[in-house]
Amino acid sequence: MSQVLHTPPPTPDAVAPVPAGHDLAALAARHGLSVSGARPSLPEYVRQLWARRHFITAFATAKLTAQYSQAKLGQVWQVMTPLLNAAVYYFIFGMLMNTSRGVEDFVPFLVTGVFVWTFTQSSIMAGTKAVSGNLGLVRALHFPRAALPVSFCLQQLQQLMFSMAALVVILLAFGVPPAASWVLAVPALVLQFVFNAGVALVMARVGSKIPDMAQLMPFLLRTWMYGSGVMFSIHHMTGPDSGLPSWVGPLLQVNPAVVYIDLMRFALIDSFGGGMLPDHVWAMAVGWALVAGIGGFIYFWKAEETYGRG
Repeated sequence: MSQVLHTPPPTPDAVAPVPAGHDLAALAARHGLSVSGARPSLPEYVRQLWARRHFITAFATAKLTAQYSQAKLGQVWQVMTPLLNAAVYYFIFGMLMNTSRGVEDFVPFLVTGVFVWTFTQSSIMAGTKAVSGNLGLVRALHFPRAALPVSFCLQQLQQLMFSMAALVVILLAFGVPPAASWVLAVPALVLQFVFNAGVALVMARVGSKIPDMAQLMPFLLRTWMYGSGVMFSIHHMTGPDSGLPSWVGPLLQVNPAVVYIDLMRFALIDSFGGGMLPDHVWAMAVGWALVAGIGGFIYFWKAEETYGRG
């Protein structure tokens, strides 16, 4: 007996094939369809990011809490890690290499530099892996991807707050008196956070396309650190008696890391006077924050629809 295969009659809901040459974009618009993960306009993207500000804050806090959850000392390491780094740098540079020569209040000077530099370094490193290290979250949920590098920078800012509490104790222990200038630390940190977030956004996009960048960044950041006056005074090292060309000092002082470190030292350490700061230092701090913050945000936004794909 032969079997006959009957084609079932079309149902009312069956979708008819799209005629050749038909405008698919117009068809999608007519039915209220949009491209999944399409990049929104820049103002809309900013609104979406602001709407998720509570997620960004909660994500940063959760990451900070979990960072040392497996260690027996727990959150104590939030203060111990930068202090130990400062102790190592003091032994190598302050004692063995004698870079403390001519620098008053060298321990507060060094610790301030280490803490402020660590904030920038950790923000950029975390930003580099913000997308590539969270692909599961990126592919599972729809949200502005800029929330990830921004939240990691916020996590590092929260980490810095613990370090700043320890720094105040160190300043008082080494005889640095409280002063009205301490309030200048607030705008300096705000500008540095904007700068860090902008660079982290740039590196997040680069890191999402070039995973090996996360392995290269520690070497680049270490080189940047040695040119940023973290362990020595640029003002003293590039002075008239240094034997260096006259352009070396001004070139180093426009380094954004130097700008934010020197601003923090000027705010907190009484012996670090305005004569050690480069000209127009606040203008440079604002300029670096705007260039990195706005430029980095736009650069990251332009690749919004590519994150987590491929």
